Amino acid sequence: MRWDIDGRHVPHKEWSQFVTAGGLKWHVQITGPQDAPVLLLIHGTGATTHSFAGLAALLSPHFRLVIPDLPGHGFTQKMQAPDPDNVAKALAALLTALNVTPALILGHSVGAAIAFMLAAGGHVQPQAIVSLGGALLPFEGMGKAFPGLAKALFVNPLMPSLFSFTTRFQSMPDLLKRWTGSHSSREQVAYYERLFRNPSHTGGALSLMAHWDLDTIERSIAGIHCPVLLLHGERDKTVPPSTSVTVTHRLAQRGTSAEHHGLPGLGHLAHEEAPDRHAQLVEQFARGVGVLG
Repeated sequence: MRWDIDGRHVPHKEWSQFVTAGGLKWHVQITGPQDAPVLLLIHGTGATTHSFAGLAALLSPHFRLVIPDLPGHGFTQKMQAPDPDNVAKALAALLTALNVTPALILGHSVGAAIAFMLAAGGHVQPQAIVSLGGALLPFEGMGKAFPGLAKALFVNPLMPSLFSFTTRFQSMPDLLKRWTGSHSSREQVAYYERLFRNPSHTGGALSLMAHWDLDTIERSIAGIHCPVLLLHGERDKTVPPSTSVTVTHRLAQRGTSAEHHGLPGLGHLAHEEAPDRHAQLVEQFARGVGVLG
C-alpha cells in the first residue's frame, strides 16, 4: 500500500510515523501522555491500526499507546518468514527502537497470540495482557488446517491479486458479517474493503497465516505468568468463544490470574462494535492489576 495514496484514509493519521527496526520499515501510531504507562495494541490478521481507531481514542488519555501495522499489513514492510516467534522478535526490535517497554499488551485475534509469544518468549515482560477474541488454540472449522490452506494459497503468486479482484464482486458488509458475526459501521466496512482489494495487503495476510504454528502458540500459554483479561464476543464466527474460556481455565490451573468476560451480541470485531465497553473493561483491569494508579 502507498502512503501518498492510501494514507489519506488512515484513521488518526496524525499519530502515524515510520520507523526502521528489525530489518523492517514499520508504520506505527503513537499517542497519549509521554509519562503514562505504555500500552501496546496488536491487531489481527487482515487488519491494520485502523481496527483500534475507536478504542484507542478512548484509551489515549490514560496510556501511552503504541499501535503498529503487523509485517506485510497496511504500510509495514513484509518479512520473509512471519512465524509466531519471528513476528514477536521483530515487534520486540520495534519496541527497542522506540525505547518503550509495554506495561500492558492488548491483542486482537492473532494479535493476542503474538502478545502471548512476546511475554512467554521473554521478549518483553508486561505487567498484564488483554486478549480480545484471542486465536490462542486450534479450533473447529480452521484449527491446524488453516495455516496449510493459507500456505497452499500463498505459494501461488497470483492468489493475492485474484482474491482482491474477486472481492469487487461481493458485498463487503455481507462478507464481514459472515466471517466475523459483527455488525460493522459503514466507515469500518469501507476501510476493510480498501484493504481486501489491495493485493499487497492480502498477500501479507496470507503470508502471516501460511507461517503460523498453532502448536507453538498453544505451548506459549504455559509461559504466561502475568494477569490476563480475556474478552470475547459471544457471536464470534471466526474464533469460537469457548477458546477464551478454555485458555482462562488453563491459565488458572497453572496459578496465573485470568479473568474472562463473554460479551453478548458482539462478534469477532467486538472492540470495533463496542469500543466504549472495551475501554471501560480494559481500564478497570489495568487499575486492578496496578498498571494504572
